[in-house]
Amino acid sequence: QVLLVESGGGSVEVGGSVRLSCVASGYDYNIYYSMAWFRQVPGMEREGVAVFERDGNTHYADSVKGRFTISKDNAKNTLHLQINSLKPEDTAMYFCAARQGRCWTEQLCLAQSSYSVWGQGTQVTVSS
Repeated sequence: QVLLVESGGGSVEVGGSVRLSCVASGYDYNIYYSMAWFRQVPGMEREGVAVFERDGNTHYADSVKGRFTISKDNAKNTLHLQINSLKPEDTAMYFCAARQGRCWTEQLCLAQSSYSVWGQGTQVTVSS
């Protein structure tokens, strides 16, 4: 079983930037092909925002394209999410997730049910 631990969240001003990290560890971490970032606010569904597959393919939700960038440091088993030009609506708990296989389509890649392992999240709060 893989363990995912997120970090990098905090209170950030509108227009600023934040870089989130997710470190994967555990005996079987190599079996997970796809890793993703989701976000959630109270009372709403968890929203997939970005996905990174082992072959380097990426997937983004339309709502975050142009501001969010996902990347993977394979040597460190660490997933990153760079968020620029922060808006108040970016305020959410951001979660890291892993899936054993490829996710194939954007719809499946960004679906919460496609992932079997989750971190506990890191909070990003955007204010003016």
